[in-house]
Amino acid sequence: MMDKLIFGRYVPADSAIHKMDPRSKLIMVFLFVFVIFLANNVVSYALVAVFTLAIVKLSKVPARFLINGLKPVLILILFTFLLHLFFTKEGELLYKWNVIEIYSGGLRQGIFISLRFAFLIVITSILTLTTTPISLTDGLETLFNPLKKWKLPVHELALMMSISLRFIPTLLEETDKIMKAQAARGTEFSSGPVTSRMKAVVPLLIPLFVSSFKRAEELAVAMESRGYRGGEGRTKFRLLRWERKDTYLVLAICILGILLIVFRT
Repeated sequence: MMDKLIFGRYVPADSAIHKMDPRSKLIMVFLFVFVIFLANNVVSYALVAVFTLAIVKLSKVPARFLINGLKPVLILILFTFLLHLFFTKEGELLYKWNVIEIYSGGLRQGIFISLRFAFLIVITSILTLTTTPISLTDGLETLFNPLKKWKLPVHELALMMSISLRFIPTLLEETDKIMKAQAARGTEFSSGPVTSRMKAVVPLLIPLFVSSFKRAEELAVAMESRGYRGGEGRTKFRLLRWERKDTYLVLAICILGILLIVFRT
C-alpha cells in the first residue's frame, strides 16, 4: 500500500521544483485547479499535458513512481469515464446494443474528464512530493496572512492542514499493518460475498480510530511539553525567499491559462 501512495509523501531530490519557494508552488497548484477547467478540446488538453510533463520533468520524480501512485484512484477515473461514456447523449451515435448507446460526445467527454482528474492528481502530488511539511506550513501561513485581519487563526489552520497531509501516509501504513494482522487471523478482505467484506471492515475501523486518537493525543502532549502556544510571537529558523524562478513558475501557469482561453472553443 505504501509503495503505491504518493499523496502526502515527501521525496527528497536535487531538482528545480524542490528548491522553489513553497508559496509559488501553492499558487501554481491553486491556479492550476481553476485553469484546467478552461480546457475543452484536444489542443487545450495537449497544452495542459505539456505543462504537466514539464513540471514532472523539472521535479525529477520518477514517472513510474507517479504512475504507480495513480493506481489507487484508477477506479474513480475509470468510473468517471464510463459514466460519461454511457450517459452523455451528444454527437454522433457510434455504437448501439440493446439499451446501451455510445455517442461521440460521450466518448470525448469521458476522455477529457478522465485526463482532467489525472492531471489534477499529478500536479497536487508534485506539491507534496517536492515540499517538506514544515515548508508547506510556512507557505500556507504566509499566503493566509491577510486573513488575520478577520481574526482567523491562520497559523493554527496552516498547521492543521500540514499535519493532515503528513499523517495520510502514516494512517495508511497503520491500516496496512492492521489488515495484515487480521488476515493472519483468518479475516478475508478480498473474497466472499459483499456483506461479508463489509462486516470485515468494521473490525478494521475500530483499531484504526483508536490508534488515530492515541497518535493525536501523543502529538498534542509532545507539542505542549515543548512549549508550543500557537503562532503568537513565534520566529522562523528558515526564512522563505521568493526568487526569479518562482516568478517564472507563476507566469508559466498564467500563460497556460491565457493560451487555454485563446484555444477554447
